[in-house]
Amino acid sequence: QVQLVESGGGLVQPGRSLILSCAASGSIFGINGMAWHRQAPGNQRELVAAIIPGGPTNYGDSVKGRFTITRDNAKKTLYLQMNSLKPGDTAVYYCYASGVLANGASFRSWGQGTQVTVSS
Repeated sequence: QVQLVESGGGLVQPGRSLILSCAASGSIFGINGMAWHRQAPGNQRELVAAIIPGGPTNYGDSVKGRFTITRDNAKKTLYLQMNSLKPGDTAVYYCYASGVLANGASFRSWGQGTQVTVSS
């Protein structure tokens, strides 16, 4: 009932920047927490950044100072500004959202993922 569609991934050289977007749609009453996770081959999925209404954010240690998470509540869209990218940032990036549907039920949804590859 909730769809999350990521965009903005691709191939980028080390040191460059990239912006990921995640648009939520469906019978949504309200969105609470939103987050970006990533998973590299052979690794577990890990938290990249999270944000709640009002703006408090949380970042994984490996991206602090380089990545910025923001959200546009009116557009139901989540963003991830990634600067100073490193080869170690190569992974599939997943969007996550939790909240309440129009019928009052809670939801937790994941996007399908977008590939980010950092390589020269």
